[in-house]
Amino acid sequence: MVKILHTADIHLDSPLKSLALRDETLRDTVHTATRTAFTRIIDTALRENVAALLIAGDLFDGAERSAKTAAFLISEFDRLKVANIPAFYIKGNHDAENPITGELNLPENVHVFDGRGGKIQLGERDIWIHGVSFSGRQALESLLPKFHAPVADAINIAMLHTSLSGAKGHDTYAPCTINELGEMGFDYWALGHIHKRQVHSQTPWIVMPGIPQGRDIGEASAKSATLLHINDGEITIEEVPTSAAEFIELQIDISACENDDLIRAELRQNLQIIAKNMRSDAGILRLTLSGTNARKWQIQRDQALWIETCAELARDTDRLWLEKLHFDLKTPDHLNAGGSSAVDELAQIMAEIQAEEGFQSELNANIEMILAELPAHRRINLLPDEETAKALGQQLASEGANRVLAAMKGAVE
Repeated sequence: MVKILHTADIHLDSPLKSLALRDETLRDTVHTATRTAFTRIIDTALRENVAALLIAGDLFDGAERSAKTAAFLISEFDRLKVANIPAFYIKGNHDAENPITGELNLPENVHVFDGRGGKIQLGERDIWIHGVSFSGRQALESLLPKFHAPVADAINIAMLHTSLSGAKGHDTYAPCTINELGEMGFDYWALGHIHKRQVHSQTPWIVMPGIPQGRDIGEASAKSATLLHINDGEITIEEVPTSAAEFIELQIDISACENDDLIRAELRQNLQIIAKNMRSDAGILRLTLSGTNARKWQIQRDQALWIETCAELARDTDRLWLEKLHFDLKTPDHLNAGGSSAVDELAQIMAEIQAEEGFQSELNANIEMILAELPAHRRINLLPDEETAKALGQQLASEGANRVLAAMKGAVE
């Protein structure tokens, strides 16, 4: 039995984007999450006594230069060196942007494939590792022609950083299709670039391991690396957990809760179950209260209290932290019966105002004025395009209208 560990898209020191960072207890965990994930990858390699570690691109994140990152990385690779475990690394688009990759002298057990491609035999085993790195910040053409032919009568593993045929949220780099990969004759494709784990094929194996540490709610759930088991020429795989913190989206239906005590009990029970079943050390929670409840307007009127209540219940688990609380509540039909009230008329007027072109223009102008006070890179991260800014304005206007209605309708207990 030979074991090999496959990972990609580590993005060392990439910041996690979360409002939960305001919690001092969680801050250190979040700030060091990508390093912790990489340390766990090394821990797994040592514990499983793997024959090799494969890093399929984007070990680094962007153009940030950090001597601490370099020292940390060398120290972790040295742990593998002591155990006689080689690491094979191909550069992805983020690595090509990072000045460290051109200056860092990695330990001799780390083999970095260049842009011309190559293959390395794994010790004296009949296993060959093939790889092609990005030679620049972009690889707009397929890199498949740069791969050497598979070695006959051996296990051949190919490493490639690619968007495949394209993926939402990812730039198109080193494009190729699953069929093209399958026709190349390799036994296992160790891919990288797309942050969602996916096994595209088992004959041959074509595996995108996903990011080992999610960085925002768009990369929710626990993350992992992929462990290969090679036995008599047959390959099987398993997931191994890596993430220090995971982003969680949770919806709790409070329709059956007739009072605040029952709502809190329902929240407590659900949060404890989530915390118990988590694979990561910490969970960053985006919670939605949903359902049909007679206390809808009172709950939304007191949303500041409910935010603090949910945050406290999350902290009581010792593993969960609240990032955001949303409300998706409806009023029972019997409470909606009857004629139109002054509050209902106000709701209609506010809806009409929100739809007016002049209101939307002024709202967008105010958002632009606020954003102008931020550094350029922060503005791009928050609102990368005009459509996103417009959607934010509509969301804020809708939330503001609901708060007015909640203050008025919630006044009647």
